[in-house]
Amino acid sequence: MSALYDSHCHLDAPEFDPDRPAVVARARAAGVQWQLVPAVSRAAWPALRDACALDPGLLPAYGLHPMYLDQHRDEHLDELADWLATERPAAVGECGLDYFVEGLDPERQRHFFQAQLDLAREFDLPVVLHARRAVDEVITRLHRTGGLRGVVHSWSGSEEQARQLFDLGFHLGIGGPVTFERAQRLRRTVASMPIEFLLLETDAPDQPGAGHRGERNEPAYLPEVLAVVAQLRGGSPEAIAAATTANARKLFVRRPAAA
Repeated sequence: MSALYDSHCHLDAPEFDPDRPAVVARARAAGVQWQLVPAVSRAAWPALRDACALDPGLLPAYGLHPMYLDQHRDEHLDELADWLATERPAAVGECGLDYFVEGLDPERQRHFFQAQLDLAREFDLPVVLHARRAVDEVITRLHRTGGLRGVVHSWSGSEEQARQLFDLGFHLGIGGPVTFERAQRLRRTVASMPIEFLLLETDAPDQPGAGHRGERNEPAYLPEVLAVVAQLRGGSPEAIAAATTANARKLFVRRPAAA
């Protein structure tokens, strides 16, 4: 089996503090060779950097997540530019829009989101996008900004929205939700979408699959996502593993950090 790439894993989350090295070891034993680790807030960046130092297969992304809006300050955008310049991460993110959670000011979300899209274009980095009940607006902003590439993680949109993202060269991140039989719309998209835009993810410690309800999710569970995706597409797990890993490795390229 080809090595797998978990394109979205919050390894720096406090849920992993008790056993983070063991989590990485279990992932490697399960064939998950690489993990992209996206940030959620400015305060989390140093710990995320430390977590990614555990293994060469851990790649950081730095950004400001919309669900942590109350922690973000305008000066964090200037600091993000500095981190992108010096740390040379694999991506900008996690960033985006969330119109599902109540109390998150839409205008302030847009302010931070657009600024991060502009930084991604400036630094020629892919973006890792969160889009919950906001997919149409995210697509519009990607069109307007131009010159971007990346992934909408934990995809839950329509097939038409997916096609618009493919036209922009964007990938879809597919994880635990696809393992639930009730996720029929998602499963239809996964079954028919172009393989070159498909990425696998866990979103660990969140969004465990059907076999791990109520548990902490782990990157070691990614082969279970792979198995369902392969079944839906009528292809071999080996072929899906090889293709999705190649997609992720092409998208997320980390250059050496500045001296």
